[in-house]
Amino acid sequence: MPFFYQSSEEIIVGDRVSLHGLPARVEIVADPEGDPENWYVTEYGGGIMIAEPEQFGHLFIPAPVCDYEDLDFLARDLVKSP
Repeated sequence: MPFFYQSSEEIIVGDRVSLHGLPARVEIVADPEGDPENWYVTEYGGGIMIAEPEQFGHLFIPAPVCDYEDLDFLARDLVKSP
């Protein structure tokens, strides 16, 4: 069960996003179907972890609300660094 932004792009680890207008990055995507052993999935049923170092630190958005209206997709790195 992948998660999607309101703009319909799939949420992927490393995505650069805007959270309440502040620059942030997706750190974890805990998919209940793809990774049932993940502790986030066990505890919360899946969701995404956003890192925004200036105001929030880290924010976990649980699966039922992953279409979080204040989370906007900005960019994705197409080349992975080694």
